[in-house]
Amino acid sequence: MIFFSSLRKELMELVRTSKLIIMLAVMVAFGLASPLMARYTPEILSLIPETAILAEIIPEPTLLDAISQFMENTYQFGFILGILLTMGSFVKEKDLGTASMILVKPISRSTFILAKFLALAISFLVSIIIASLGAYYYSTILFAPPELTAWILMTLVLWLLILVYVALTLAFSTLSGSQALGAGVSFGMMLVFSLLGFLPSLKPFSPTYLMTWAGNQFLNSTLRAGNAVNGWPSLLVSLGIITVSLIISSITLKNQEF
Repeated sequence: MIFFSSLRKELMELVRTSKLIIMLAVMVAFGLASPLMARYTPEILSLIPETAILAEIIPEPTLLDAISQFMENTYQFGFILGILLTMGSFVKEKDLGTASMILVKPISRSTFILAKFLALAISFLVSIIIASLGAYYYSTILFAPPELTAWILMTLVLWLLILVYVALTLAFSTLSGSQALGAGVSFGMMLVFSLLGFLPSLKPFSPTYLMTWAGNQFLNSTLRAGNAVNGWPSLLVSLGIITVSLIISSITLKNQEF
């Protein structure tokens, strides 16, 4: 009962501070725009004299282009939102004194952290589902209906990737007591995950490899040409990062004075 009250409080906080509205607006806007960008970018370039030559050499857009565009946009902007909307979720409450008021009640530190994380997770899930539905609709109209199972997998993968950065930002913000430092370290981790993509032996263990896994499902379902990709190590690593980050946040919070 205490946990659900805390979760409700965090969800209401996201609504009151307009974070949920910002999340929905950005994710849905780029979700809807992705298939449109894939379909009409060559035509737009052909109308501009300076880029008309580029339009001639760009291949005819396909469903896979729309899918790729949606995955890239959702990951990039979801990553940015995940950091920006998380970095002050604890530090700001601590600075304002509201955290100390909440934690004097019978609410454990782990409940406090978990409620914050789940509130953000639910909000991102709703935003990504709406964006995904819009992108699926326009992809169907402009190209062809994407394979539904692969599309659902892609949506869940993108959500999980964003939660990795949400959990990391929450952990580093709690550890450092600084919004900027928490965001900076999380951004640095994104670069590390990206660099792992250049190391064949470590690439399958990077959270970003999940996107390769999801993209491969579309290659298999659309062109029947995808190579076998094992995304389970990446999935387990991502879940492990989230779990460890939440544990670190809880332990750090227990050792802090309010």
